[in-house]
Amino acid sequence: RAGAAFQYLLVEKTGAQKNVGLIQLNRPQALNALCEGLMAELRQALEAMESDPEVGAIVLTGSQKAFAAGADIKEMQNKTFQQCYHGGFLGGWDKVSVVRKPIIAAVNGYALGGGCELAMMCDIIYAGEKAQFGQPEILLGTIPGAGGTQRLTRAVGKSLAMEMVLTGDRISA
Repeated sequence: RAGAAFQYLLVEKTGAQKNVGLIQLNRPQALNALCEGLMAELRQALEAMESDPEVGAIVLTGSQKAFAAGADIKEMQNKTFQQCYHGGFLGGWDKVSVVRKPIIAAVNGYALGGGCELAMMCDIIYAGEKAQFGQPEILLGTIPGAGGTQRLTRAVGKSLAMEMVLTGDRISA
């Protein structure tokens, strides 16, 4: 499905030998907020890249302003805990972490909340000068929900992870 039309992604094979899968999050009006539709398309694109024998590695990126500014709060705000729990909310969000081909996150701008978690699911993170990483969920009265607390601790150590999760503070590249 590389090259297929997506609503929330730009997908292509690139590189001199067309062996790099490039997936760009494309919801600029929402700073690439991770809505259910975008995540479903991301799973489809990753499955296509993973099954394509020509693709050796995958690059996941956003825009200059935002890699992904987090989960789409508008989509979540009216859901109860029970709806989220029984409806499998965030189910399948970890697809990035189980793809067998290397995935590189090319991060510029905001990688916040779910966007930070998405970057951490990748095998390698390349961060631009304007990259900002954070888990600001505490400012909304919740905590990271897609494995972010565990991944962040492994990535930056317990002390900085606790500071980021408990204060909502960001770090730069």
